[in-house]
Amino acid sequence: MNAHEVPELDPQPRDADGRGYVDFLASERLSVGLAIWPRGVTDRQKPHLEDEVYHVISGKATIRLADEDRPVVAGSLVFVAAGVEHRFRDIEEHLRVLVFWAPPHGGPPGAR
Repeated sequence: MNAHEVPELDPQPRDADGRGYVDFLASERLSVGLAIWPRGVTDRQKPHLEDEVYHVISGKATIRLADEDRPVVAGSLVFVAAGVEHRFRDIEEHLRVLVFWAPPHGGPPGAR
């Protein structure tokens, strides 16, 4: 069994602004990670090769997806197709976000 207690996960390493990410589950078709963005930081992510689903665990921000903005709060779920420009903006409260990747982030297990 591969099980985790999400509140105990600590995304490392963190950059100078306090952003962090950790992949913690992976299979041949899917991976899951935890990302954090502290209040007020700039999200500099670029489009990815994988589809993503963001599940906001806590925090408050706006997500820019292509040319649309949408507020997100705890419980929000957002699908981002591979190759689509996206980023969190106006981060008002520290964000903790589960990120589901398909295919797995960085390739299948063992390929990273």
